[in-house]
Amino acid sequence: MNELTHFIDGKHVKGTSGRFADVFNPATGEVQAKVPLASKAELDAAVASAAAAQPKWAATNPQRRARVMMAAVGLINRDMDKLAEALSREHGKTFADAKGDVQRGLEVIEFCIGAPHLLKGDFTDSAGRGIDMYSMRQALGVVAGITPFNFPAMIPLWKMGPALVCGNAFILKPSERDPSVPLMLAEIFQEAGLPDGILQVVNGDKESVDAILDNETVQAIGFVGSTPIASYIYSRGCANGKRVQCFGGAKNHMIIMPDADLDQAADALIGAGFGAAGERCMAISVAVPVGEETADKLIEKLIPRIEALKVGPYTAGDDVDYGPVVTAAAKANIEALVETGIAQGATLAVDGRGFSLQGYEDGFFVGPHLFDHVTPDMDIYKKEIFGPVLCTVRAASYEEALGLAMDHEYGNGTAIFTRDGDTARDFAHRINIGMVGINVPIPVPLAYHTFGGWKKSGFGDLNQHGTDSFKFYTRTKTVTSRWPSGLKEGGEFNFKAFD
Repeated sequence: MNELTHFIDGKHVKGTSGRFADVFNPATGEVQAKVPLASKAELDAAVASAAAAQPKWAATNPQRRARVMMAAVGLINRDMDKLAEALSREHGKTFADAKGDVQRGLEVIEFCIGAPHLLKGDFTDSAGRGIDMYSMRQALGVVAGITPFNFPAMIPLWKMGPALVCGNAFILKPSERDPSVPLMLAEIFQEAGLPDGILQVVNGDKESVDAILDNETVQAIGFVGSTPIASYIYSRGCANGKRVQCFGGAKNHMIIMPDADLDQAADALIGAGFGAAGERCMAISVAVPVGEETADKLIEKLIPRIEALKVGPYTAGDDVDYGPVVTAAAKANIEALVETGIAQGATLAVDGRGFSLQGYEDGFFVGPHLFDHVTPDMDIYKKEIFGPVLCTVRAASYEEALGLAMDHEYGNGTAIFTRDGDTARDFAHRINIGMVGINVPIPVPLAYHTFGGWKKSGFGDLNQHGTDSFKFYTRTKTVTSRWPSGLKEGGEFNFKAFD
């Protein structure tokens, strides 16, 4: 049995707590590795080591820190297939999806190469007589990221890249369900020239999370996961005086107007609803066709597309549309919500229950499901299913469709499919959701914009990646400067110089 490690001070370190978690192969249901779960003492020691290394790294000029990012880009591209294979083996997503996971994280590291420009401050010459003012962005110190299972490459890279290039030391607590890729990324950054102790990967569970939240040295925390845990981390972290950004659950609506290209919309729903087995916070889980005729035609187009989806292990290559979900518990939760949807009166237009794959009977596979005639009071509408289940809520009008998305407690992403520019513009301006797609089903911004949801999908004032990430991982110091010629006789400061 393979026993994984932590990554501390530039090397792999065995856990000492005596506690371990199983790492499964979701396709077979077999335990393939054990990952150590760090104690509070182990986490605190990693933080102390990071704190000792951080000042020298912060004093390294931004251009040299950016060169480490540049080297990391080359090494990640070199190891792309190796990273994707390890990711698929532990998460279950297809090889193509796994490469996309790595690629979208890599794009943020590419953005971080621009750190010398992004970290520049402001300067005002002659703010007063003989007085100059300027600002500088300085690293916070030791910061941390707590990242989820569904994107074990992308989200750690989203967090660590900006934090590191800003001059911080970074403690990564990845998901214990698929921890191998974060450890591999730590090796890559070490090879790229990152000094020992600046990036620490500490595997663990709630004990490690609480240790991060309570450690006085940790100045900031970034989190992605479920809303209840996001709320917990945000509240406890803020209460401890930390800067915190947390991103939680989602229930993303896609509105399909009567004038939309329904073939385009149906194809978009297949990819956005069922890709990566629906285990994406930006997955479209609610289709909202406007008008009965639109709804009937859309369902007619969706059913054969969904029934044709191929479910299987990543080892089957391009012949698979999506793989298993991450754990047996995740599978059981999805199946329970499907049964609840039926019991509460929704129409199961495509029934994926009882799906079994020959040779992989113990894997965590879930067949694709399509619900029609879903209403807002149903659990399958209110809760994030995080599986291959698409719900259809029929709306009589555009205003009703808009209201569904606006009234839901989550506000991560949304989309509208239409040929009408006025409708699209109105939707983009009025919707109270953080990321909006117009004829784009999964509106994940590119690395030089920012990613973040509203309402119960996001906690904190700044988003992930883009310029927001540089603001989050630094603090501004403003200097007012005047030299001796601007002083009165006797050394008294002349405040009238500002008049």
